[in-house]
Amino acid sequence: MGGEFPVSRDFDAMLKSFEVFKDCKVMIVGDIILDEFVYGNVERISPEAPVPVVEVEEETLLLGGAANVLNNVISLEGQTLLYGVIGMDDAGEKVLKLLEDRNCPTDGIIRDRNRRTTIKTRVIANNQQVVRFDRENRNPLSSGGLKKLKARIKDGLDGADIIIISDYGKGVISEELMEFLREISKDLEKPLLVDPKIRNVELYRGATYITPNHKEAENMTGIRVSDNESLCRAGNSLMEMLNCEAVIITRGEKGMSIFEKNGTVTDIPAIAREVYDVTGAGDTVIGVLGLGLAAELNLLQAAFLANVAAGIVVGEVGTAAVSSKELRRAVRAHARNASEINGFINQYNYV
Repeated sequence: MGGEFPVSRDFDAMLKSFEVFKDCKVMIVGDIILDEFVYGNVERISPEAPVPVVEVEEETLLLGGAANVLNNVISLEGQTLLYGVIGMDDAGEKVLKLLEDRNCPTDGIIRDRNRRTTIKTRVIANNQQVVRFDRENRNPLSSGGLKKLKARIKDGLDGADIIIISDYGKGVISEELMEFLREISKDLEKPLLVDPKIRNVELYRGATYITPNHKEAENMTGIRVSDNESLCRAGNSLMEMLNCEAVIITRGEKGMSIFEKNGTVTDIPAIAREVYDVTGAGDTVIGVLGLGLAAELNLLQAAFLANVAAGIVVGEVGTAAVSSKELRRAVRAHARNASEINGFINQYNYV
């Protein structure tokens, strides 16, 4: 990979990829989460304790975790296959209802009476997150649950173009499951993408691409990222640790840096948007990246598309997914300013 980017042919390829998204099938395996948002306003401090009193005005439920990766893919009109575990509880029923509302198949989802469905509740007041509280079970899947999940994945392999692992550390992703998925990826000759969790870093060896944010990259490697030199050491260390084809480090307001096996690193700048909420931005990156690769974009083209999409969703409060129309419009706008963007793209060798 590497070379000049972006130029007109890259933007042409990105725009043409929208036409084939509907024919791309993305397999997503990971931790399914129900995201609950409670919106309100703060007008006073509680007399009982020095905490704000939130006057609740609205409550919403959204797909989170691996299900939000799915949400991003279907928002761009791609096909998805979702595999994970939920509980035999009310929250699990709500997840299934949200999926059915989006016309998503639920054949790959295991219901386990011994686990609770993970719920993340965020309280938003005056457009700022006040507090988050989680209800979850982070124990590894039982041997029976893992066996069922692997069987469902085998049944759904036909036509899958790419495999995404969305690991939120809630117990679904294990050494045995990762070995199983690596074998599938090799047999199908399809890329295996991982959105990682720090505690599971050793499990990801041999993945095709991995997408840690800069804090995750720091914690995985023990290298504090403060400048380009330390960024390169962290990227190089992850490449050596995991033997990936590429490591994509997302860097918030600094965009993303792509480390490739040939020694090339490409810095893609952030798309200038006011940041309101980074919730779910990592789901957007890996979902759009995976769909772009399934549509036969090259890595840099797919990563640029994912970067544009992430820049859109962080401008919205709450878990969000970018629509096909919105992303296409943003890509066209950037294509008109390709020469300006090209001046910010930085490509060099880190070996």
